[in-house]
Amino acid sequence: MTSAIEGDEEPATSPLRAPGLGLLLAEMRAIFEFNASLLMSPLLLRAPRGDGHAVLALPGFLASDLSMAPMRRYLTELGYDAHAWQMGRNLGGISRVRAALRDRLAEIHANSGRKVSIIGWSLGGVYARDLALNAPELVRYVVTLGSPFANDVRATNATRLYEALSGETVGDDPEFLKALSGDLQVPTTSIFSRADGVVNWKTCLVRPSAAAENVEVYLASHVGLGVNPAVLWAVADRLAQHEGQFSQFDRSGPFAIAYAPREQAQS
Repeated sequence: MTSAIEGDEEPATSPLRAPGLGLLLAEMRAIFEFNASLLMSPLLLRAPRGDGHAVLALPGFLASDLSMAPMRRYLTELGYDAHAWQMGRNLGGISRVRAALRDRLAEIHANSGRKVSIIGWSLGGVYARDLALNAPELVRYVVTLGSPFANDVRATNATRLYEALSGETVGDDPEFLKALSGDLQVPTTSIFSRADGVVNWKTCLVRPSAAAENVEVYLASHVGLGVNPAVLWAVADRLAQHEGQFSQFDRSGPFAIAYAPREQAQS
């Protein structure tokens, strides 16, 4: 299978652009992704079982815990201790929420007595990586879904609104961005789609390493990443790894057709 989006390559010296209007309008297909996950729930529940460790789910920009409810419910069914962020609607502001998020993570860690995996959707994934940078001793694994943390992070269709609501200027701290896009001390998986209508997919790429990987899901929408059945399966598979261990995602499972080859997803 070829890439879902053809002709989207940009010169290396050009700044990245936000996804075009066509992809943005196509985000409405998220409802079909959600319906597909409902229809495929018996198959999804055959994913590797969890070991009971806690998972913190962080919503994207303008979203609330409701957006992550399907993900938390799915992980609970698989045997995880899934937690909401409990901070209302995500109106942005990394520096504004950092302390409260650290407290929330520490609370879950203290109650469970174990390191906590973090799943972050879009901006929530930026928060997740920031938490792993600042409190790696509390974090077991980080999974980001369509999160813009690398390259030109302004290349999204939400940048201006984010700046207006949060009071922060995106990309104005090069040292922070360098750390955010660099290697984490914990294993991490970035799940993304070249068909994302909100975030330029190139801003979602981690530097592949012995404990970091990219997983591309064909045709997934940005709004649907948290409910897409292939994404749900990949998340469950990644979280099922033993603490402190990491192996590359096996794309040969029941949703194999939905994933780009590993070599393509890394570049």
